[in-house]
Amino acid sequence: MRIRYLPENLINQIAAGEVVERPAAAVKELIENAIDAGATEINIDIQAGGKSKIVISDNGFGMNAEELTAALDRHATSKLPDDDLLHIAYLGFRGEALASIAAVSRVKIQTHDKETGESWEINCAAGKKLKIIPCAHPKGTRIEVRDLFYSTPARLKFQKTERAEFMAIKDTVTRLAMAYPHVTFKLTHDGAQKLNLIAVLDAQSRLSAILGREFGENSMEITAERDGVKLFGYAALPTYHRGTAQYQYLFVNGRAVRDKLLHGCVRAAYRDVLHRDRHPVLALFIDLPATDVDVNVHPAKTEVRFRDPQLIRGMIISALKHAIHEGGFQTSSTISAGTIGAFRAENYNAPSLPMHRGASPAVPKSYAYGHLAEVQHQLYAPQTSLAHDMAPAAKFEQAAPFPEEQSDLAHYPLGAARAQIHENYIVAQSENGLVIVDQHAAHERLVYERFKAQMAETGITKQGLLTPEIIELEETQAQRLLEHAPNLEKLGLEIEAFGNGAIAVQSLPALLGANVDIKRLIYNLVDELLEDDQCNILESNLNEVLSTMACHGSVRSGRRLNIDEMNALLRQMEETPLSGQCNHGRPTYVELSLKDIERLFGRR
Repeated sequence: MRIRYLPENLINQIAAGEVVERPAAAVKELIENAIDAGATEINIDIQAGGKSKIVISDNGFGMNAEELTAALDRHATSKLPDDDLLHIAYLGFRGEALASIAAVSRVKIQTHDKETGESWEINCAAGKKLKIIPCAHPKGTRIEVRDLFYSTPARLKFQKTERAEFMAIKDTVTRLAMAYPHVTFKLTHDGAQKLNLIAVLDAQSRLSAILGREFGENSMEITAERDGVKLFGYAALPTYHRGTAQYQYLFVNGRAVRDKLLHGCVRAAYRDVLHRDRHPVLALFIDLPATDVDVNVHPAKTEVRFRDPQLIRGMIISALKHAIHEGGFQTSSTISAGTIGAFRAENYNAPSLPMHRGASPAVPKSYAYGHLAEVQHQLYAPQTSLAHDMAPAAKFEQAAPFPEEQSDLAHYPLGAARAQIHENYIVAQSENGLVIVDQHAAHERLVYERFKAQMAETGITKQGLLTPEIIELEETQAQRLLEHAPNLEKLGLEIEAFGNGAIAVQSLPALLGANVDIKRLIYNLVDELLEDDQCNILESNLNEVLSTMACHGSVRSGRRLNIDEMNALLRQMEETPLSGQCNHGRPTYVELSLKDIERLFGRR
């Protein structure tokens, strides 16, 4: 088969397939052009999920006749004044967006040049430009795209439903609105307004408008700066989470990205406070010199490559962990709101479900796991077992009269213990209301943090292997793993090179026990290195063991506590980082303000 040159229209259609794979991609490119043109108000009007019509109007500085004619040609751009692909200061820079869109649709552009005061119009169908003519457009630029992919029926056939395409467009507009709060964005679909985001002065106001008031109430401010790289944004408390990572918004120099490195940093920062199938809600913005990041990795410009990825990773993880530790004592306000909702009078007529709860015996000392036995909480002495024939009504332990000398305990954040109900929940009176504590979840976090602190002080005990375990890998995989050998050794895993493409495992962390699958552990480490360029699985396994030990070593549900023990637990919670949630991300306490309680009884 002979090599031949493809016709121009086919070349344009191929290029369009790389840049514009669906209506949302066309909307993204056109909005980015409007932002680059200095627009402060952008209106998006779409029909049939963008497949029938897309209209983008802005109040930017517009184009003159010569620029308008060139705008529909491939690789014609105003975004690279110095022809330097390493210094990209605009969202668009390839010069392919308008040409690619015009190659597969019918396009009409009207623009008003701010400098000359002239207005021009041009039409294009399937890549064929018509003659430019004067028009009466008042300000900025208006781009109308009709019948997207009409000239490429095969691609049109693979488009999703109108609703799916609209949701993709809405997500695109939302992400751009987060990055540019000073710009007004209005989105209309089939004549109905779906978004109306008025320009604001700060990112937090825009994020609250998009993600909701609950996010604003349950988010932590993230700020960090290192070697010319700035990180800012907002991240949710560990107890405010979702079942998917789609509510994580990441931006690099104003560009919305979906980068594996950045998402890996978020997972690593929240790993110790969230269950593996839960994901935090956050919006993080990274600003760095244009020469330190390559945005020309993917035609859609959603992936980036950093010159110093270790700097970025370290800064994000440390900033998030610092904020989590600072706000780890707090719990999400949505939990309290849900509790108030459950108390509402309209819920009282709902059919009640049978309550199943079993009293667990006190934890024997054998659960303390060897040398960590000393870490067992000393405040909780073994209690006498509960009588099995005790009447349910008697299973509410009324607190002793509150001593005068302890009355000042109510001024503490978690207040003073008043009672224990159902042998699992501590009821405390705080200065501003009522606090309900899950004693098992709270003590589990306390013991877990104590285990980690002791492990950090004494180091991880290694268990040497009588015969080294030889693991065969690909040569590049073995080399990558050996590069991380010093960090793995700190966690108790010693590895050495064993010829080409193989490693020898000399020792393992003693905490993992004797039945650990060494080969599987090594393969998991290699897979994580290839995907995220980091080794967190081993540390996660160790923390999981510590978490299990903390669960067994903590005070159990069904265990009666006296008033001193309850107050001691509350005081330790106030002093322990991350005590607002247990090791699985569940809240350890719920706080109800006095105002909310008064509203329940119609006093407000």
